[in-house]
Amino acid sequence: MESKNVETLSWVGEAGGHLELIDQTLLPTEFVTIKCGDVETVWEAIKMLRVRGAPAIGIAAAYGVTLGVQSAAGGDEGTFFQRFEEVTEYLAGSRPTAVNLFWALDRLKAKAASMRGKASPQEIVDALLAEARTIHEEDRQICRDIGRHGAELLSDGQGVLTHCNAGGLATADYGTALAVFFSAFESGKKIHVYADETRPLLQGARLTTWELQQRGIPVTLICDSMAAQVMREGRIQAVVTGADRIAANGDAANKIGTYSVALAAAAHKIPFYVAAPESTFDLSLASGDEIPIEERDPREITHGFGRQTAPDGVDVYNPAFDVTPAGLIAGLICEKGVIQPVTRERIGEVLGSRS
Repeated sequence: MESKNVETLSWVGEAGGHLELIDQTLLPTEFVTIKCGDVETVWEAIKMLRVRGAPAIGIAAAYGVTLGVQSAAGGDEGTFFQRFEEVTEYLAGSRPTAVNLFWALDRLKAKAASMRGKASPQEIVDALLAEARTIHEEDRQICRDIGRHGAELLSDGQGVLTHCNAGGLATADYGTALAVFFSAFESGKKIHVYADETRPLLQGARLTTWELQQRGIPVTLICDSMAAQVMREGRIQAVVTGADRIAANGDAANKIGTYSVALAAAAHKIPFYVAAPESTFDLSLASGDEIPIEERDPREITHGFGRQTAPDGVDVYNPAFDVTPAGLIAGLICEKGVIQPVTRERIGEVLGSRS
């Protein structure tokens, strides 16, 4: 199969332009792009997982700020910054767990603050768009660097397991966890990927398998509950997942079910790796106990994809993420290298000034 690149999102035009992104809720049966001409459409796309994955959420939010302040570009400074604060606060409420969202918003806040009193609102809008584009382009390179470092951890002929989707659809380019597979495959290593369905929204089944097929990498889909058995059968030699937030001690939040995979990997003495950019590290949090966990609509479980599968009135608990303790993680793969062992001290050494 011919290898194809996936362009998750793109900005069309200049400061008066718009954001276009793939509606990931419709994959793999439909490939539809959404035109986001205002901040409300971006907010809805993030909230409803039309765009998802921590890096992609951050990029979308950055462009969303530009869209949100377009209407105030011709006004006075006070009106502009009032609108700017409204937009950034609004976007911050779309998803609470993905730290890249807040990281991107903070970058745009810093850019706007540095120009206050020195430039016109239109000039600030132009600068915000340039900053969003910079974030977008930086992520492309970060993906490649993560892939290059992570590929060294895999050997020819290995079976590897991943959970959820941490590929090109979750970022600006290669992804994080899938970047490791893409780079290993392109270097000539023969690998076979096992992808968990990732219930209840099936990002692994719908998105990860689709991406791997697009690039011609052998992939086998399994239910989440099959992972331990597949490990027991000797089909898996490594696990690589992404992350939405990593605390200062290395605890990592990722899509619900990741913690279970890590426990199964530990029981079978299989290395469990987490691939994420430096921006996903939230060093203000001492441990994973402090990571906010988003709870989502119970209907995602009781009426998944429009069909009722549970009795009316049943109680539902639907956390979107869980936290894998650092002690279960063999290494954190970021653009600066592989952090091993996963300790507060080692994270500080690799991330340098951020710590």
